[in-house]
Amino acid sequence: MSVPTATRDCAGRARSAGSFVVVLGVLAAALAVTSYVVPRSARGPVKDAPAAAPVAPVAVRSVSHSVVYELLGAHGARNVTYAAAGSALTQQAEVATPWSAQFTRVGPEGRTEFYSIAARNPGPGALRCRIVVDGVVVAEKTESEPGRLFSCAV
Repeated sequence: MSVPTATRDCAGRARSAGSFVVVLGVLAAALAVTSYVVPRSARGPVKDAPAAAPVAPVAVRSVSHSVVYELLGAHGARNVTYAAAGSALTQQAEVATPWSAQFTRVGPEGRTEFYSIAARNPGPGALRCRIVVDGVVVAEKTESEPGRLFSCAV
């Protein structure tokens, strides 16, 4: 069987063999879609999956940490910003040194906690910051350059 390269319609215009191939392609696509959809719709509506049994909440154990932020230096500190209880940021424009802030942070056991204090050294001399959690120094830093902002963080 051979495919004609051109045919003539009723008005005598030539049609190319490409039109014939396009029509065959459309018919093949329609047949493929029909053969996919009809068997699925014949099965009836899709049934809902069975509901899972409710899961009881797991009790999460809470732990508390005693936190102390310290600033030590000869000339106080400026722009003091720290993460306090509940991770709320607290700011003080200027403090005299030695300075400290103490609070207890309560949270779920195993959660990673973030502790941070930042201050500007008004100078001259050194300004030191320390973070003490449950009696252990977890961060410590000293800045000697006047006017410089620095931080301790864990």
